[in-house]
Amino acid sequence: MRRHQWRVAVSAICAMALMAYGHQPADAQVIKTGPASCPAVALTYDLCPVRTASGFDRELIEFLIANHIPATFFMSGRWMARHDAEVKELLAVPFFEVGTHGEVHAHLPMLEIEEQQREILGPVRVLKTKYGRAATLFRPPYGEYNDHTVEAVKDQGLQFILWNIESGDPDPTLSPEAIVTRLQKRMKPGSVIVLHANGKGKHTREVTESLAATLLPAKGLIPMTVSDLLRCNQTTVRLRP
Repeated sequence: MRRHQWRVAVSAICAMALMAYGHQPADAQVIKTGPASCPAVALTYDLCPVRTASGFDRELIEFLIANHIPATFFMSGRWMARHDAEVKELLAVPFFEVGTHGEVHAHLPMLEIEEQQREILGPVRVLKTKYGRAATLFRPPYGEYNDHTVEAVKDQGLQFILWNIESGDPDPTLSPEAIVTRLQKRMKPGSVIVLHANGKGKHTREVTESLAATLLPAKGLIPMTVSDLLRCNQTTVRLRP
């Protein structure tokens, strides 16, 4: 699908979804997928702080931009502090979306609620004060959370975004073919796929290319940002008491 076709398809689907479902209440939710009625998936890329990798998968980003593929990036505060130019680059792409991923990539359930609040608020504040962008999405490091995490995210007015398909791209033992096979088996309308754009995913670009060129068209799906996907409605998993 060509660049302008991605844009037209996303606009049409979102318009139909808004008419079908209308406004959704804003309450404490842990979101793992979009609606199964929406023929799209969200490609999401975590930007966790790293020590041994490059910190920024330049080839991946260039591929997404060149092919006009919508994507959502979750940036940690520590990663942002070390990648100012890259933050500005991502924010400048109109079909990219940026969320936050905690300050130092901590294990949030091990922290008291005040510490969790500080960990969550750090990159939200930087995104607003330094880059003039209000955060709307949050993804907890390692996908870990508890009641305090949900409460802290709600207090910040953020949507709590997890995923329903883990690509496994940071695993050095997985070949691109193995990752693609995993995605092919699990992918369905409304899926939220987690990958990495910080250089830890050795084959992330190759996998993304396969998604765009083969897997998504074969299943009749298109890529969307998380927010566009959720405008179709919301499928959520509520934290058990």
